[in-house]
Amino acid sequence: MNIPKLTNRFRGLLPVVVDVETSGLNPATDALLEVAVVMLTTDQDGKLTRANTMSYHVEPFAGANIEAEALEITGIDPDSPLRFAIPEAQALHRIFEAVREQLAKEECYRAVLVGHNAWFDLSFLLAAARRADIRHLPFHTFTTFDTASLSAIALGETVLARATRRARISFNVKEAHSAIYDAEKTADLFCHIANKFAEVGKPRRKP
Repeated sequence: MNIPKLTNRFRGLLPVVVDVETSGLNPATDALLEVAVVMLTTDQDGKLTRANTMSYHVEPFAGANIEAEALEITGIDPDSPLRFAIPEAQALHRIFEAVREQLAKEECYRAVLVGHNAWFDLSFLLAAARRADIRHLPFHTFTTFDTASLSAIALGETVLARATRRARISFNVKEAHSAIYDAEKTADLFCHIANKFAEVGKPRRKP
């Protein structure tokens, strides 16, 4: 069976789903505390689907601002030894290496960050990369695939929990604000919308 390649779906671009949990809203001053990445691939029918997930708990960088309100939302204790957190530079190097491996596997030339309100996740990745002096990123530095915008068009919803439910994807609000959970639900939502529009765009067979 000749399975359609992912590289042909987005003109050589590789969608990679990212979710971050942070200590605030400012990527220049607030800490990156969790990051999860979901790789995507195509199944035997050529439909976009989840591949593997990787995630890391991240140590706040020196001098990072920690907003108590942000920690209340995420439930993260940055000082807990049970987090087994690693420095953000180490987390980024591991993630970027994995993304480059997926780029080679899928024969794509550049990764595009997929996120729900993707500008937020990308801005924290870029800020952390600058602090780590990482100059060559596998991700496009300004283009994103934003599931909040896509959901507004395809489903009439912008909130992740509501959009997933409209797409008949289960969503547990008690598990939300975990980087892994949000990234995987965002991945499922993106695949649902991308596959739906791919079907719409196919030429109809003549009877």
